Amino acid sequence: MPFCDLELAARIERAEARLLLDACTSVARRLEGVFVEPVSGGVAACTEPGSPLNKVCGLGFAAAFDERAFEAIEREHARRGASVQVELATLADPKIARWLTCRGYELVGVENVLGRDLTGFTAPPAHGDVRIERSEPQAIDAWLDVVVTGFAVPDTQGVAAHQEFGREVLERVIRDFAQAEHVVRYFATVDGRPAGGGTMRVFDGIAQLCGASTLPALRRRGVQSALLERRLADAARDGCRIAVVTTQPGSRSQQNVQRQGFELLYSRNVLVREAR
Repeated sequence: MPFCDLELAARIERAEARLLLDACTSVARRLEGVFVEPVSGGVAACTEPGSPLNKVCGLGFAAAFDERAFEAIEREHARRGASVQVELATLADPKIARWLTCRGYELVGVENVLGRDLTGFTAPPAHGDVRIERSEPQAIDAWLDVVVTGFAVPDTQGVAAHQEFGREVLERVIRDFAQAEHVVRYFATVDGRPAGGGTMRVFDGIAQLCGASTLPALRRRGVQSALLERRLADAARDGCRIAVVTTQPGSRSQQNVQRQGFELLYSRNVLVREAR
């Protein structure tokens, strides 16, 4: 089990911030006026109304929190009529949470960050009729349709997410993530039928498992386990020492990854100040 000290948490949060930055670079290829700004070791982004990319992450591990720089980010969000959402790690500087709550930010949700040591990892035998392949660039539309359909019908176990997104928003955002630098897409089939998909990105020796979904009709067939094991095997082969995944507390996703040896490293508090 990996022990998560401040150094490891800082590395994971830097990877998360870099992924947000690169996803926003993908958004900027199709949309003008994308706002993305480094701030105190993290990244603030505001892309388009209703997007899950509209957030601030990675704060709390730099030498000092820059209050003036953050106030400038708040002003930019206010100019756009957008709320400010901060995902703040529980291992981050606690002074930031106090400063945010004094400015009217409210706790609206929590997400868990789990990790698994990949030292000596070897993939178990294949899952019967489930097959996992890397998805080629020319097949992104087929991959996207399956993944979005799976995400659009989530499992109801555990704490509900504080936000819900329509299919059109999911299609745009998942495509943007999938086309970010160094993101690898995986496609799952069951008996030759499309069944699900997921992604992985390697940054600074950390394998980020950025999300996976299964079509409702083919759930409980081992698709998620097969997707997870294939990505872990690829990450270990590429020299990663640790894999991380973010889940809703008590969710089916958390249950699945804990069965595969993942353990809780820390949580992130989601703090929001509504548009002003």
